[in-house]
Amino acid sequence: MERGRTGKDVEEGEHERKGTVWSASAHIVAAVIGSGVLTLAWSMAQLGWVLGPLVILGFAIITYYTSTLLADCYRHPDPITGTINRVYIDAVRAYLGPREVFFCGFAQYINLWGTLVGYTITSAISMMAVQRSNCFHRNGHEWKCESSGNLFMMLFGVVQIVLSQFPSLENITWLSVVAVATSFAYSFIGLGLSTGKLISHGGFKGTLSGVAGSSHKIKTWNAFLSLGNVAFAYTFADVLIEIQDTLKSPPPERKTMKRATFIGIGLTTIFYLSLGCTGYGAFGNNAPGNILTGFGFFEPFWLVDIANICIVVHLLGAYQVYAQPIFGRFESTISKRWPEAKFLHRSYSVRVPFSASGPLSFTLSKLVLRSCLILLTTLVAMLVPFFNAVLGLLGALGFWPLSVYFPVNMHIAQKNIKRGNPKWILLQGLSLFCLLISIAASIGSMADIISSLKLATPFKLNY
Repeated sequence: MERGRTGKDVEEGEHERKGTVWSASAHIVAAVIGSGVLTLAWSMAQLGWVLGPLVILGFAIITYYTSTLLADCYRHPDPITGTINRVYIDAVRAYLGPREVFFCGFAQYINLWGTLVGYTITSAISMMAVQRSNCFHRNGHEWKCESSGNLFMMLFGVVQIVLSQFPSLENITWLSVVAVATSFAYSFIGLGLSTGKLISHGGFKGTLSGVAGSSHKIKTWNAFLSLGNVAFAYTFADVLIEIQDTLKSPPPERKTMKRATFIGIGLTTIFYLSLGCTGYGAFGNNAPGNILTGFGFFEPFWLVDIANICIVVHLLGAYQVYAQPIFGRFESTISKRWPEAKFLHRSYSVRVPFSASGPLSFTLSKLVLRSCLILLTTLVAMLVPFFNAVLGLLGALGFWPLSVYFPVNMHIAQKNIKRGNPKWILLQGLSLFCLLISIAASIGSMADIISSLKLATPFKLNY
């Protein structure tokens, strides 16, 4: 992107933006309300009735505040009339130095790709849960109903290869809308089932301090892991700029994005508190790691099946929200390196049934490279099939740098806040506090992964 061009020139010279506050809200909810919601009852059990809700609210407030700072960095240097930064790393490049650009690129794309791994594992577990639920219904709850997830991971990967041929997020808004609808569906089902179980008990289970644990060390590790799970449940900063780049202007993109963020984070927090508290109240300290696949509910089996199918459909859309920025960056880099290569630039068209937008256009490079990335992601998911630990580690690694450190420092650079200024001290204090949370969550997640590796077999996800 040329620095000499104005924001208007860039906007007219790139692609047409048609997004609204509602389409952006759909993308945000699709990205945020994902597999992380399924761990909240377990996370509440590790933290208890006092810390659990406070942690969820704390992450919501921090995420919303830093997201508003990041939305102001979409344009440089002026947040309304400046040059557009189409992706997160371009915003970092505009406001900060080359060292921060390298750190951002590493953190963002590793976190994006890791999220794809987590979604592949989660979708397979949900499909396995459907298979086991039907088995339990036929043979009884005591029957040993085993299921393997490798085939389900491969099927999920094949569908993602097809969906990956859409050019960008703007072309899959419909998929995000479907993802939001299904996320609401399984969230309501989980809430309804938990509420029913809670009513049958005649009161709330759980304790003020959560699970006691077999030792203080295990209690600490699990509490740290729960922080990572909640952080993962709120992570979407790594795609915020990309979502903002779909918005039409006027009104200014930052204004629309802040409204969409408020709606998205607000809806998410209501669901998280409802599901986390109701799930913990229903199961107490025995809350399963995944509330819909841990078989806290056996009946009605068909409703449990619908919820898990909705999870899979939701993750099909959410996967692409996180994958499209990786595809875009990779393809942009290689296209600039080999501008004359026919393999990279020659376009082909295929008619898609029931498509109102006409034939689907693609290049051989897009077909091959995107497919290879998805196959690699599926392979890694088959090697490390740990649900809670993987989500906790991803949340821990992505939360501080992407959701806090870069938005805070870009805001300081944009507003030219001097070192030692009261606002500078408060912002850096917030960043340091979140860094300590990320370190603690990383330690807890790694401890759980090391423990799980002793019992795991590569390419064998049994549930």
